[in-house]
Amino acid sequence: MKYDVVVLGAGMIGVSCALHLQAKGKSVVLLDRRPPGLETSYGNAGIIQCEAIEPYELPRKLSFLLSVATNRRVDVRYHPSALMQLLGPLRSYYRNSAPEIHATIAKAYESIIALSLETHEQLITAARAEALKGGDGFCTLFRTESELEKFLAKADRRERHGIRLKKLDAAAIHVLEPAISSAFIGGVHWLDPVPIKDPGALVQAYARLFEEHDGLVMQGDAMSLQRIGTQAWQVDAADAQMIQCSKVVVALGPWSVALTRRFGYAPPLFPKRGYHMHYAPTQGGPLNHPIIDAEYGYVVVPTTTGIRLTTGAELALVDAPATPHQLHAAEAIAKRDFPLGERIDAEPWKGARPCFPDMKPVIGAVPGVDGMWCAFGHGHQGFTLGPITGELLAAQMTGAKPRIDMTAFSPARPFV
Repeated sequence: MKYDVVVLGAGMIGVSCALHLQAKGKSVVLLDRRPPGLETSYGNAGIIQCEAIEPYELPRKLSFLLSVATNRRVDVRYHPSALMQLLGPLRSYYRNSAPEIHATIAKAYESIIALSLETHEQLITAARAEALKGGDGFCTLFRTESELEKFLAKADRRERHGIRLKKLDAAAIHVLEPAISSAFIGGVHWLDPVPIKDPGALVQAYARLFEEHDGLVMQGDAMSLQRIGTQAWQVDAADAQMIQCSKVVVALGPWSVALTRRFGYAPPLFPKRGYHMHYAPTQGGPLNHPIIDAEYGYVVVPTTTGIRLTTGAELALVDAPATPHQLHAAEAIAKRDFPLGERIDAEPWKGARPCFPDMKPVIGAVPGVDGMWCAFGHGHQGFTLGPITGELLAAQMTGAKPRIDMTAFSPARPFV
């Protein structure tokens, strides 16, 4: 079977790319080893974070780095066996977190995330998925005055960029969330982000929209991709089917470079793994909003399954065995302060965020490989940035002018 484009990867990024290419009149196959929305896009906190105009930098204080070295923090842990392989990207990540460099990165990053909510809302409406939307934004809460004051300075900068928020004291927190403890002294209620009650279900709703317009979703082996002559690609699908196409999009998240490396493109992608668990709510009352416990680095989110607790970053190889120590540590803290009852899931879920040292994704043509395009490396914001990534990539692939300058997101950019 011959198509214009095969999109490899059926997470939020891949599904969004398939939809926007389809809207440009292309015949598209969406192919992955599993059905849509069951890998990284399934397990995140499910917030369309339009307020996140600055990517996560690595704290550069010596006290933080020394505390990470002990490997006992709740927000960051690592596999010692992975450090040699991750050391180069992490060194670059540290260098790019310097204030003057990070400010330049954030300027480019803001240009893309500013379009995230608009492009999601278009697809939510088209996919008839409004029922998956949660309440009014989310909260970032603090336990100590010193950390709160530092964060409020950043919040003030974001407010000047037109991002709506409310500053909270302890009393205001109690009004919003009467079921949580008094451990939090203040924070910020972000008003514009959109919580999604089941992030995997939203990806699946977008995939159904793709199929409704004659898009083809198939299971298959993305790693079987091969050249056919000089102008075509072929990949193995289920039931011994061979799919051929003129162009291929690599949107495999943390597994992307395992494929592109075979064709000579090996940018310094590294994973930040994470875990989640669902809990039955206690009789103390519901959780009304997603809440980031900023000083411990975990998130609690009301979902259709229960209250989901998601962890910070685990620095490990993408397919290394699960070591959910962070989850256990975060759970012990969260159970003291949030209405978390018994565990619902039999085992913790594990996923991996695909990250680059310069904190920006690659969106565009793979250098030196005719007909191969890529969209990966979105770090913590793949769920947020899926639809706008799809729009920008489809514009480039069809010769249209993207709405923003794509230089900062070019796959051909130098990674330093």
